[in-house]
Amino acid sequence: MDAKELEKSRDGECNHIEASQEIFWTEEEEKKLVRKIDFFLLPNIWIMYLLSYMDRTNIGNAKVAGMSDDLGLTSSQYSVVLVVFFVGYVVFEPPSNMILVRSRPSIYLPAIMCLWGVLTCIMSVVQHYHHLVVLRVFIGIVEAGFAPGILLIIASWYKRKEQSRRFAVFMSAAILSGAFGGLIAGGITDGLEGAHGIRGWRWLFIVEGAATAGWAIISTFLLLDYPGTSKRLSERERAIAVARLREGAIAISPDERVGKLQSFWMACKDWRTWGFTIGYMVIVGSSTLTYFYPTLVEGLGYAGRMAQYMTVPIYAVAFVCTMITSVFSDKFPTYRGLIIAGWLTISMITSIIVCAVYDFTARYALLVIMAAGLWVSNATSLSFASSSFFSMDPDVRAQALALMNALGNLAQIYGAYLFPSDDEPKYLMGFGVISGMLGVGVITYILMFVFVRRLEARTQT
Repeated sequence: MDAKELEKSRDGECNHIEASQEIFWTEEEEKKLVRKIDFFLLPNIWIMYLLSYMDRTNIGNAKVAGMSDDLGLTSSQYSVVLVVFFVGYVVFEPPSNMILVRSRPSIYLPAIMCLWGVLTCIMSVVQHYHHLVVLRVFIGIVEAGFAPGILLIIASWYKRKEQSRRFAVFMSAAILSGAFGGLIAGGITDGLEGAHGIRGWRWLFIVEGAATAGWAIISTFLLLDYPGTSKRLSERERAIAVARLREGAIAISPDERVGKLQSFWMACKDWRTWGFTIGYMVIVGSSTLTYFYPTLVEGLGYAGRMAQYMTVPIYAVAFVCTMITSVFSDKFPTYRGLIIAGWLTISMITSIIVCAVYDFTARYALLVIMAAGLWVSNATSLSFASSSFFSMDPDVRAQALALMNALGNLAQIYGAYLFPSDDEPKYLMGFGVISGMLGVGVITYILMFVFVRRLEARTQT
């Protein structure tokens, strides 16, 4: 039965449905709606995140393609270049989600995407280390709103039991961007080296930045807004989209908004925010290994273009493991904490072994397994946190997700210093620190599994 009244709520963030009669829908009708949501959301955010992650990590491919030599970068300067990105990125994530929850995602997210694509293109003309630092700061500030914004959109459209696979699709873009990034970087830096008198690493920034800005324009016509306001759904589809989330016990937009500062403090006072932040910091801090894949592979005996291509199997295995685990996690959503703890244990064990084994082939195999555990944990931790924030007011949930993502990425600041060039090829400090962090992560997610289950049991009684 159709809803009799569908009124627009404050500031266009979400429509609040007031029905004098209960809304009914068939199972087939809901499946069709979810497929439609998937069609508009998943391919678009996948491409957006793919380009986002390529723009963020192409600095590593540019480094091994000659950027360090041309700009005279030392190992410590390169670490600074990595770090400054995350300073602005961390600071501006919560304010960005405050804006997003009160605006249209189909306009806001493509706008910031287009801007950082243009800034990436400008990186191609840098002539000095300081130019690179300044541009990385601004790219970090602009890109800060993207990842937490996508997390909020997924949490706003899908039931808790549907989220693991969608977060896995989202994270698979980052995984495959690593694989594609190496291949594309090799093709661009080699194929365009010297074209029009421009070095290959500079062409890398031009091509990838232009692709990002171009897709940002296209995504404006594809990206969904919120369930109650999306113009790509019919009135009945919007009503069902909101009602099915209520049915799944997910808090949606109330009659009166929580204030910006109030929602921030409410998120800060919730123990779930800090528990998931600690766990995510461990995962993200350990995953700074990603930026050093080409360098680590060079240290294992490969060089130049081959070093870039040898990173591809690392991401390929991680992709397969992530997708398989996501399906399993949605079938057993209450055990996501233990699933994460299990994968972190595998990564911890391989990291410890790497500290004692120096055979190049064995180390490469261990690196593949370790990376798979980290990528799987990253994707699953997002769905675990999002589904555990189900009872929060939407404004508070937006802030909790932004804080988790922001403070989690804070770990990348010190993570950038874990693999200095004078520590190659063993990199004992980096793998030793990561082993310790992963041990903390295992304990954290076991505790979160216990505490979240207790909270859900109290909520249901």
